Amino acid sequence: MLSPPPPQPSRPLVVSRDEDLLDEVLRVLAAAGAEAEVAVGGPALRRAHREAPLVLVGADALGSGGLRSLPRRPGVVVVTAAELPAAEWAAAVEVGAERVAVLPADESWLLARSAAAVRAPVEQGPLVVVGGACGGAGASTLAGAVALSAVDGAVLVDADVWGGGLDLLLGAELAEGLRWPDLVGLRGRVAGDALLAALPEVAGVHLLAADRERPASPPADALTAVVDAARSTGRPVVVDLARPGPDGPEEGARAVLADADLALLVVPARLRAASAARLLVQAEGSSWAAAQLVVRTFPGGLGPGDVAEVVGRPVLGELPPDRDVRARGERGRPPCAGTRSPLRALARRVLEVAAG
Repeated sequence: MLSPPPPQPSRPLVVSRDEDLLDEVLRVLAAAGAEAEVAVGGPALRRAHREAPLVLVGADALGSGGLRSLPRRPGVVVVTAAELPAAEWAAAVEVGAERVAVLPADESWLLARSAAAVRAPVEQGPLVVVGGACGGAGASTLAGAVALSAVDGAVLVDADVWGGGLDLLLGAELAEGLRWPDLVGLRGRVAGDALLAALPEVAGVHLLAADRERPASPPADALTAVVDAARSTGRPVVVDLARPGPDGPEEGARAVLADADLALLVVPARLRAASAARLLVQAEGSSWAAAQLVVRTFPGGLGPGDVAEVVGRPVLGELPPDRDVRARGERGRPPCAGTRSPLRALARRVLEVAAG
């Protein structure tokens, strides 16, 4: 019995009668490896508008009654050879355009957007957010260990710009690549592969670290754009968050926590640390309300069960004292090198839970 042929990939839809603009758009789509479908009305337009992974609308077609009668959908881009006048901007908003691409200035963006639209979909990578109940809890060490333990690589995002820099933790302070000050202007959709190519990489981990010479907290839009782009590559994404101030987490931290597959709060096994974690978790509207705990144990401290009772949240795992981890951190060597270390075991457990 013959097996059925594989399904044909959907083609981007181009809606335009402007021959010069069509030539430019079709050339960009060809460079992106996409074969386009051109339609301006009738049943062909309705079907393609429903099925296409991307709809490119020429500025000349914005007033088309057939286009304006179609339901709004994501993935619509208006393409033009010149800046739009106000009336056409209003029409672009009406059709639900995510962006107006002006050629040739926006050609590189349109090429990346077209390539992403026709690429086989990749399942979104799991998002792990790690924070500390108090300073020095070990959240950064755990975040680094989780990223390093991902089998096929991970993305580690340093959202604690006053923490000294996660590049020091991984021994990557001299690695070439972009740091946070270079990316604070990011907004909206960002190509994940392009982002990863611009970041320093160490031991399979793509790292976005703070810059000690130019400390600057990432705006909420930039942080969420980076996280969304990194997840779009299918890799696990680990975010190391700063401990929130008296007014709670910043807007970007709240957004990342809301999207997290797993939020972890690292709590030293001390009564004051557990009490601080309780305040953080049980505050009204807390972004950490669903967090699980990692208890950093030591001789004479509280037991994990005691910490869970004080905080009111379950314990995912515990971190016993490990001199090797501390020594490696002081020397700028990545944590959990040993395959049998407790930190490595915990990091793998975190990844399993986050992946569901």
